[in-house]
Amino acid sequence: MTRFARVMPVYYVEEPAFEGESPAHLVESRLAENLTVLVPHLPANTAYQIAVAQQRKLLTRFLTHRKIDAPVVWFYTAAAMEFARSLTAATIVYDCMDELSAFQGASPAMRQLETRLFQRADVVFTGGQSLYEAKCERHHNVHAFPSAVDVAHFARARTDTEDPGDQCAISHPRLGFFGVIDERFDRDLVARVAQLRPDWQLIMLGPVVKIDPDILPKAPNIHYLGRKSYDELPAYIAGWDLAIMPFAINEATRFISPTKTPEYLAAGKPIVSTPIVDVVRGWGNLEAVRIADTPANFVSEAEIALSLPKRDPDWLKPVDARLAQVSWDRTWARMAELTTAALAHHQTEQNAPNIAS
Repeated sequence: MTRFARVMPVYYVEEPAFEGESPAHLVESRLAENLTVLVPHLPANTAYQIAVAQQRKLLTRFLTHRKIDAPVVWFYTAAAMEFARSLTAATIVYDCMDELSAFQGASPAMRQLETRLFQRADVVFTGGQSLYEAKCERHHNVHAFPSAVDVAHFARARTDTEDPGDQCAISHPRLGFFGVIDERFDRDLVARVAQLRPDWQLIMLGPVVKIDPDILPKAPNIHYLGRKSYDELPAYIAGWDLAIMPFAINEATRFISPTKTPEYLAAGKPIVSTPIVDVVRGWGNLEAVRIADTPANFVSEAEIALSLPKRDPDWLKPVDARLAQVSWDRTWARMAELTTAALAHHQTEQNAPNIAS
């Protein structure tokens, strides 16, 4: 969105905040030139259908006030169809990043809403190859965009030597993870790896969402350091010896294409992952990306990955060659091209004469 904001105004509508008793209102936060985040604030305990109606009213009022008649409407989730489906749009993009209907706590209506969105969308993007294969027959204009990476941002970890305060006292070797800790996190795997190698330190960065923190594995060598900002991540990763992706293999992970794969590699860290389909197919050919399906295999693959920098001083060369192909600039340029084409096609259809047979 920051790249789109270089050429046009972008308004990013987030999920509503339910708090207090103040009347429904929209809070605007300008993050950068042409990039504004809009957060609907609704009274606490607002019923679902009333909340939908209030969001629809707030968004319509905002667009009217800004004299925005027919925007490009970009959906990241089909759930937004509840309040945005009545908008007049120049074109509609569905950027499908995950199979959200498979996530814990997903609304039973999500699949129906997605069907409606497919009917309305002019172009569909998917966040990975597996997701593309699951969606390509549901729409005539679907394109896969596996995870890209801001290489320069994460490459700071290759030279950053100042360890953050809450990490500096943790001994080595360090195996690190960053991301949301939820039902996709393989708790049993992490617990068993920590038990098999008590000398290894497992560092977990990120918020705990949708699961009870009390069910997370606890051990002296497992460290939960909480949520960190995007800007802070390179400094933490710099202090790791290995990056890990201990994803459970379940419905919620069937179609994921973890952005952290290229981010870890850009940071100069080998990876051990469970067998996520898009990781295996997209990155598994690199020696720096190890795949393991059991705790014992995870430990043995981690040992191989930890030894990689000593075994092959040039191990980053094939990594960097692969990363050069997945920049956000390239992804944005292609998305912009496809969106422009969809816009032109939409306008042509709108202007076509309606000839009765």
